[in-house]
Amino acid sequence: MGNRASIRRAVSAVGLACVLLLLVGCAGDTYAPVSDRTARATGDTANGVYRVARGDTLYSIAFRHDVDHRTLARWNDIREPFTIYPGQELRLSPSASTSRTASSPPPAPREPATASRSPSAPPAPPPRPSAPASTGSSSTNGWVWPAPGDVLKRFSADADGKQGINIGGDEGAEIKAAAGGRVVYSGSGLVGYGNLVIIKHNDQYLTAYGYNRELLVDEGDMVDQGETIARMGRNGGQPMLHFELRRDGRAVDPVPLLPRSR
Repeated sequence: MGNRASIRRAVSAVGLACVLLLLVGCAGDTYAPVSDRTARATGDTANGVYRVARGDTLYSIAFRHDVDHRTLARWNDIREPFTIYPGQELRLSPSASTSRTASSPPPAPREPATASRSPSAPPAPPPRPSAPASTGSSSTNGWVWPAPGDVLKRFSADADGKQGINIGGDEGAEIKAAAGGRVVYSGSGLVGYGNLVIIKHNDQYLTAYGYNRELLVDEGDMVDQGETIARMGRNGGQPMLHFELRRDGRAVDPVPLLPRSR
């Protein structure tokens, strides 16, 4: 009996030692939390390099960083139709350095950052060469007001962050395209803009419509001037539209380009 008890105690001691060794070995491998390991997965900016997130387009990235989309494409050797991939690294300046060739998609996944609405959908026609001519309530240079309300915040070139105007109105009111063109972004991926639509009118002009309650157009859609593209939402508890006009990638005051009457 004494020998059996001694054997049991020895086996228990060996088992305990194995458990302790296993715990020590695990403690030596410090695993970062999942959130830390994926912190730089997509959508971040470091050292002048942006890592593409799902839902991004070249236009939305250029818009976010105040760069003309053609310039951004040139820095990264990206050609039309400007397809980009999740995880792809893009230079935000000509001197920035990426870990892989920016125009080459990462090994996986191979799907573009934004998927087509349907596999059989025909390609969108090329953008119109200029803003549409004046019709109805449009101004002499082809722009119309996207919403009829009062201007709540005027444009300031020195403003931090968003450089545009805020237009008041009723929640759910129709938001109109200021000019005809192609929708190059429709989503909520740009922080601070809420549900956002970006329309490319030609190689020079883009317009952006933020704070929407509902988006009524998809990327790739061709829209006419005055066509309803969204419904007004709220910001800070107040119904409004945030409207920006970009010329060659730079925000400009849209008010002088819009008609005096609504």
